[in-house]
Amino acid sequence: MSAAPISTRPPFVLLHGGRHGGWCWKHVASALRQEGHVVYTPTLTGLGERAHLLSPDIGLDTHVQDLVATFEFEDIQDAVLVAHSYGGMVASGAMERIADRVRSFVLLDAHLPRTGESHGDLVGPTRAAGHVTMAENGGEGWFIPPSDASWYGVTDPDDAAWINSRTTAQPLKTYQDPVGNTDRAWSHPGMFIECVPSTLEPHALDRVQKRHADDPHFQYRVLHATHDAMVTAPDAVTKVLLEAAGNR
Repeated sequence: MSAAPISTRPPFVLLHGGRHGGWCWKHVASALRQEGHVVYTPTLTGLGERAHLLSPDIGLDTHVQDLVATFEFEDIQDAVLVAHSYGGMVASGAMERIADRVRSFVLLDAHLPRTGESHGDLVGPTRAAGHVTMAENGGEGWFIPPSDASWYGVTDPDDAAWINSRTTAQPLKTYQDPVGNTDRAWSHPGMFIECVPSTLEPHALDRVQKRHADDPHFQYRVLHATHDAMVTAPDAVTKVLLEAAGNR
């Protein structure tokens, strides 16, 4: 099969997860660009290279607005929107305003909340309480310090060192705020990519597996890679994202 002309290839918007930044997509973004796609890797307020903006006022809605603004100011259309981990909370909320600009909504081991749910609701009370404790012990009560790369299943020393040198604190409020309406995220064509072993709670995986069973426009893929697969298995991630780009 011949490749599609560059002008017809959809752009990708790659959204990072908690305590990460646009930097984590470096290898995948490069590979997608080599395939002729335009790629955007926005960093959410207070994280990554925007860590100097960290404040207790940053909440989930701040990050939703970040993503919406990226689409509006870059005039992005017909995009493959890819969200990793916590980024699924952000993207799901943003879809109410940007769904018409999105070809396919892809969740890479990411949260898919129902309207009114918080990140804490999806990770469960034990992990949610752990985030509060982390903030109390090392984050002045309002931010979660970076976790070691081993938390994300990364064992390669070079990958771990690269991740640990770049992860930043996460405003606790972003994990506690309820998301707005997510109906459009739940009805949009898309794909869920489970990284095995996943760091997501079983109930979170159960709901996306059920959606796949009930919705022919929602694909389910399994990737044998760490939670930070975009760093540890960029070739495999790129391959499945190129597949998702063909979904309508």
